[in-house]
Amino acid sequence: MTSYQPSAQAAERGEPSYVWRAGQQRRLEMIKAAAGKRIKGKILEIGCGVGLYLEHLIPFGGELIGTEFDLPRAKQAQEKSDQILGAAGEYLPFPEGTFDLILSNEVIEHVADDKLVIHDMVRTLKPGGRIVLFCPNRWYPFETHGIYWRGTYRFGNKPLVNYLPLPYRNRLAPHVRIYTRKDLYALFHDLPVRFIERTVIFGGYDNIIDRFPRLGRCLRSILYLLEKTPIRVLGLSQFWVIEKKKETE
Repeated sequence: MTSYQPSAQAAERGEPSYVWRAGQQRRLEMIKAAAGKRIKGKILEIGCGVGLYLEHLIPFGGELIGTEFDLPRAKQAQEKSDQILGAAGEYLPFPEGTFDLILSNEVIEHVADDKLVIHDMVRTLKPGGRIVLFCPNRWYPFETHGIYWRGTYRFGNKPLVNYLPLPYRNRLAPHVRIYTRKDLYALFHDLPVRFIERTVIFGGYDNIIDRFPRLGRCLRSILYLLEKTPIRVLGLSQFWVIEKKKETE
């Protein structure tokens, strides 16, 4: 069994992937499928954490670059790749039309200005390039980033917090955003993009499987089947694939 302790930055910046398990592998396969031939092009991961996804993208042959706002994590990522920059997603240090593929895996909920981050991702994307975006779904029954209660941050999954009216929800979780389909449409409003995929997915539940292997695997199998039904609205994350329009479109 693996024991996890939150880092000092858990509340403000979330927790990156530290170990590679089934949940991460599944997302990698989704990224690969969404990318198509772009997987061999110039790829940017925004908020790359300690570089775990970049490390697992290396075998596909693309040119990989990561940005990370938290400098200690950026230094850890540099142990896996020398193409890691300390930068905020709102002000990407790249020219317009640089990348074939941009990844944002549970990042935009933590940034200072999510709309500006989306704008800069689209700006730095080549025409025909794609963004692969994962972010928290408002209708998941748990707030996975913890809450503040009586001035103290309490790490862990907190039930039903996200079902509260937003003014009350945001008092408990002012450190992290949640997104509905409508919220994401608003972030891309008036940008030159088209939507390739817009859905909701459940998580990998690897921690549950570590503790209760049979029960955990059964739960995961059922939830993955439910992604094909309207019940997916209760999933963990919004999963969107967005393509920048070509000038002729």
